[in-house]
Amino acid sequence: MSTAKDDIELEEEFVSEDAEESEAPAEAAKTNLTKRRIIDNYLEERRLQKQLSDYDFDL
Repeated sequence: MSTAKDDIELEEEFVSEDAEESEAPAEAAKTNLTKRRIIDNYLEERRLQKQLSDYDFDL
C-alpha cells in the first residue's frame, strides 16, 4: 500500500506541471487574438478611408 500512495503523490506532481504548461499557450493565444484585432481594426479603418475618399460629394 505504501507504493500506491507514492504513485499518487507522483501523479499529483505531474498534473501540477501540466497546469503550468497549459497557461503559457493561453497567454500566447490571447496575444495573438489581440494582434489580430489590431490588424483587423487597421484594415477596417483603411477601407473606410478609401470609401470616404472615393465618395462623390458633388451630388
